[in-house]
Amino acid sequence: MTTLPRGEAAIEHRAVRRRRAVAAAGAVSAGLLLLTACEKPTPMATITVGDNSVHSEATCYNDGKAIKSTDLLKCLKSDKLIKVDPDETVRFGVDPEIADKGWTILMNGQPLTDSSTKTYRTIPGSVFFNANYGASGNSTWVSIKEGDKSTLGVWSFKLQKES
Repeated sequence: MTTLPRGEAAIEHRAVRRRRAVAAAGAVSAGLLLLTACEKPTPMATITVGDNSVHSEATCYNDGKAIKSTDLLKCLKSDKLIKVDPDETVRFGVDPEIADKGWTILMNGQPLTDSSTKTYRTIPGSVFFNANYGASGNSTWVSIKEGDKSTLGVWSFKLQKES
């Protein structure tokens, strides 16, 4: 039983509820403020070899606007690595958002394929280590370039030859 005079317990309970409501509203406001400061994630690109896959957001992306040609060279390198057996098939997959604008596979910065609007392509693994296609050594930089006329985004991966 409470020792407060009649009615005071209800007033105190309302004050506690009011403080909780204000605290909750403040937490929601702070959360929304933090979300507006975050960058929107870019579309994803994936490379799969056998049972192994590597996914990446864009190394360069300008929210659907053209990327300056002077900035493109830095876009071609990434820390995303996948090992490739030359006898395996390398599968490339992109989000529909990328495919809708057309995409090209680049090898060491040079076009390896024509532009496509499909979300999925395959290339024999041996191509990425063949000197006839511009490869040298046991690793190759492969990029996915979004856009037919101008570059709207770049996703880069390093393919390493599996012995």
